[in-house]
Amino acid sequence: MSVAALGLIVFCTVCLGSFLQRTSGMGLGLVASSVLSIVLGPVSGVVVVNLLAAVNAAFITITVWSRIDLRKFALIGSPMILGALPGALMVQQFSTAVLQIIIGTALLLALALAIFGARLLPKLSGALPAIGAGMAGGFMNTIAGVAGPAITVYAQLSCWDHSRFAATLQPIFVVAGILSLTTKIAIIGMEPVQQTHPVVGIAGLVAMGTGIWIGTKAEQRISREKARTVALSIAVLGGASALTRGLLAVLGS
Repeated sequence: MSVAALGLIVFCTVCLGSFLQRTSGMGLGLVASSVLSIVLGPVSGVVVVNLLAAVNAAFITITVWSRIDLRKFALIGSPMILGALPGALMVQQFSTAVLQIIIGTALLLALALAIFGARLLPKLSGALPAIGAGMAGGFMNTIAGVAGPAITVYAQLSCWDHSRFAATLQPIFVVAGILSLTTKIAIIGMEPVQQTHPVVGIAGLVAMGTGIWIGTKAEQRISREKARTVALSIAVLGGASALTRGLLAVLGS
């Protein structure tokens, strides 16, 4: 793949993800994780998503600070390390093809829970479900670059107000991204970051700023539910693509 094509793919993917995240509360990890894991490889792709998602969420956090539920942020963010560590160990152990299968499967299962969980599971309350969501989010973010679905399931089951949930997701994503990066760098080393072409970072940062700017302008005209539906739909396609690519690689080896 040419450098120009790589930059264009990264720009379009990250711009769309940042736009959806600014308007719905999540989107960058959902849209970019499977696409970049296919384009850059399952390890480097998710590392890039972890980094971009953390920076993206940090910028959005500033704009939604007044709506953040600090208590739930602490409950969910603190135990994420307990999920990130086993996730990083799993990334270290498996081949590229198997990781593609794991990423695709994990993403599709998490999305299924996020979409149908409210109808299939009982209502929850208290600190323990929040802690469990944090651990699950840390694990999912480390292996697949998506913490949102796990937290979404908890939000639906606990009847968390959507506006405060979407705002609180942003600092949670910052914590998830930092933990996923640091645990993988500590266990795997810096190699996935060093092997990534500089155009990925440049295109990603420019796209992020563009997506947040457009999302801020369009926030009042686009419902959060519609933006979330688009993000989840794209993530389903991406998860299926990653799973299919991994299965083809395993069967062809």
